Amino acid sequence: MRYVVAVAETANFTRAAERCRVVQSALSHQIARLERELGARLFERTSRRVRLTPAGEAFLPAARQALEAADRARAEVAAASGEIRGRLAIGTIPTVTAVDLPGALKDFHVRHPQVRITLRAGGSEDLAEGVRQGTLDIAFLGLSPSVRPKGVRGRVLAEGELVAVVAPGHPLADAAAVDLRRLANEVFVDFSAGTAGRIQSDEAFAAAGVGREVAFEVTTPDLMARLVRLGLCVGMLPAAFVPGLPGVHVVEFSDPPTRVEHLVWSLRPSPAATAFLEALEIDAVR
Repeated sequence: MRYVVAVAETANFTRAAERCRVVQSALSHQIARLERELGARLFERTSRRVRLTPAGEAFLPAARQALEAADRARAEVAAASGEIRGRLAIGTIPTVTAVDLPGALKDFHVRHPQVRITLRAGGSEDLAEGVRQGTLDIAFLGLSPSVRPKGVRGRVLAEGELVAVVAPGHPLADAAAVDLRRLANEVFVDFSAGTAGRIQSDEAFAAAGVGREVAFEVTTPDLMARLVRLGLCVGMLPAAFVPGLPGVHVVEFSDPPTRVEHLVWSLRPSPAATAFLEALEIDAVR
């Protein structure tokens, strides 16, 4: 099953064998043996590509669940003996500020070197879904105050204000504070439509009764800052995150919109996830 998952994710038998640290012939032999046992081919193989058959598409989710259950069983046995091991898959938004995540990961790795840590950055909606589906153990989210994550356990970490970021020579660069109406005619850079980061800004302008033009859609705050520095647009970011972005000016709002940072985890956290939450002084069962 691990070989099937590896081939499905890499779409290549050679790369899958390298990932699984076996020779390609052994991997191909075991998959062929599994196909004979199942009575169906799992992959269509041509000289140019490999893809799942309908039978393979049906098999893959169950194989992942079985492998996850096996890994979880091994981790539970180890935890009963006082050893934390297994996988810790963490998701995070790029603008998390409530926790020094790199520092927390370093400390956790030192304390629990047998845990295999992975980190994935993305949008809050996808990360929360990853926790619900079990592909992630823990996720750091940023949401508007009106939104609460569902289907997961969680805790509010912090609530902070959004600020405008403009180029050094922008007419508002030296303004003490502005309202959203002053920015309505500006060209904006923002996150992709429909994402939590974008919704926070959209809701703020809607509440102010004004519209705006979002000409640049990006996925990272670093690219947002580069576009702002060049004077192409203005943006909105969490105030606590902006000090890490050189070369932009902060403009505060007289009535600032806010965003809430959440930490969420699965309803049945693994031993590794529980240990990580404990390192953050969070009770995993609450």
